Amino acid sequence: MRTAVIGLGVLGASAARSLALAGADVTVLERRAPLAGTSGTSFAWTNSHNKNPRSYHDLNVAGMAEHDALAEEPGPCGPWLARTGNLEWAEDDAGAERLAASVAELTGRGYPVEWIGSRRARELVPDLRVPATDIAFYPTEGHVVPALLLARLWGEARDRGARLRCPAEVTGLSEVDGGVRVSLSGGDATVFDAVVIATGRWTEAVTAAAGHRVAMAPPDVAGSATVGLLGYTNPLPARLHRVLTTPALNVRPDGGGRLVVQGLDLDADADPAAPPPADGEHARKLCARLTGLLDGTAGARLESLRVGQRAMPADGLTAAGFLGGSDRIYAMATHSGITLGPLLGRLAAQELTTGRPVDALTDFRPDRLLGRADLPPLRPARFAGQQ
Repeated sequence: MRTAVIGLGVLGASAARSLALAGADVTVLERRAPLAGTSGTSFAWTNSHNKNPRSYHDLNVAGMAEHDALAEEPGPCGPWLARTGNLEWAEDDAGAERLAASVAELTGRGYPVEWIGSRRARELVPDLRVPATDIAFYPTEGHVVPALLLARLWGEARDRGARLRCPAEVTGLSEVDGGVRVSLSGGDATVFDAVVIATGRWTEAVTAAAGHRVAMAPPDVAGSATVGLLGYTNPLPARLHRVLTTPALNVRPDGGGRLVVQGLDLDADADPAAPPPADGEHARKLCARLTGLLDGTAGARLESLRVGQRAMPADGLTAAGFLGGSDRIYAMATHSGITLGPLLGRLAAQELTTGRPVDALTDFRPDRLLGRADLPPLRPARFAGQQ
């Protein structure tokens, strides 16, 4: 089966790998460069927090398990998955009530979480400056290094014959006898047996080119749920190998002593058209919060401060499946791209190659979003980082 995968982020690379493993002849069409979209500006935290309805929670738990299974397979790529846990606490009564309700819900679902004290928290993160309060510890959570994950997925796809065309901008998709005609800028066109759309925040435009527009939340509206700031520090002598989701700052390691920092209240000022400087007011606030949170971070500075643009279907849930009754054009889009990437790629390949639907994706078919213009704007969430 000659298959085109449009987009080389984590979802596209995962689909390409799984299709190639299944024996498909795979060509990836990437407009700019690998990781040029959402996957390259992601907090990259693997979790299933506040993922409702229950089927969405279960899908994300399965996504975490897929990461674990992939990490256990032998391969030459570096350690792209750190399953070292996440620590979270609240700063006021209202936050404590929300956290307790969240922990209770997760406990009822069998999701691993435990309450610990500040002493245990410092054993887990020796340099942590933490108030004397109850802390929720999620031992199965962690983070991903997106570039290393992409290297693993796309490298194994290439090993099995997958090819990359880049730059290659798709301008049209149309079903023809025996396949799908993919038109590119410059006038080139090729017919494939099937096409997978994995274009992140450009999903609406690309699916519209196929005649089946999947409604997405606008990815470039300043202060909206789809934009946020991510800071990347200089190398620091701080002992942190876990994820921290705290009232003022989310932090995770990024390799080489660097940390990724995120202050969700600052996202109100995030504007893709006007990225803030790495030495401006927002950067100073992030660094000050980091110094207050972790020993070993005195003198922290940001090497870069990026505006991340999240890929988010218009109702906030994942979209994965065939478009408009077609059995040849398949689309995937999700806010939880890091957590779900390896799983969705495998399930997409399974549905494409077998023709049989996967029950886990029943609630997430993209046709529910076709042509929708009546959905309310999404509001920023407590855990808004791309996951």
